[in-house]
Amino acid sequence: MKYLKQLILTINKKLICYFLTSLYRESNSKETLHADISRWKIVPPLCLLKKLEYLFLNSPEFRSLFYYRIQTGNFKSRILNLFYPPLPNLYILTQDIGPGLFIEHGFSTIISAKKIGRNFWVNQQVTIGFSDKTNCPEIGDDVTINAGALVIGGVSIGDRARIGAGAVVVKSVPSGCTVVGNPAYIIKRNGIRVRENL
Repeated sequence: MKYLKQLILTINKKLICYFLTSLYRESNSKETLHADISRWKIVPPLCLLKKLEYLFLNSPEFRSLFYYRIQTGNFKSRILNLFYPPLPNLYILTQDIGPGLFIEHGFSTIISAKKIGRNFWVNQQVTIGFSDKTNCPEIGDDVTINAGALVIGGVSIGDRARIGAGAVVVKSVPSGCTVVGNPAYIIKRNGIRVRENL
């Protein structure tokens, strides 16, 4: 009985990995997914497809990202979703997100922006969203938004900006700035410590 159970689990895992790699190969977003996968650090280092399998099987945040990138409702993705669902309280609602998205602990996170650039890093309990029916943020390249931060309304977050944990951002953040607090203010501009209002 134990041997049979182990055999079924092995066959199931091989079938899941076959569907996963098949969806990856058929996808129009291979390059973008490759950039996303490379942001996750795994020890020891693995080849791309093994890393894809490892992340998909072990990280619900990555699964949410994978399903977002492939955007398909075919048989293979439905089977994968049945056995390996995405993180249930991570909402990726932005239509245009550049490659290299990294979601660390995506618990209770809403990503709803006009556009997000390359190499975006987001932590748990972050809300990026609308102040009304039309105004939502636009986020540049290499931006990090830390745990519990709120970025609301038609603001612009410049390239290489960092939003500190728990910050409330309702005004635009210039490129290269680090902001903290409620309301958010600048504590670092291009690596130099400052204390400036937005």
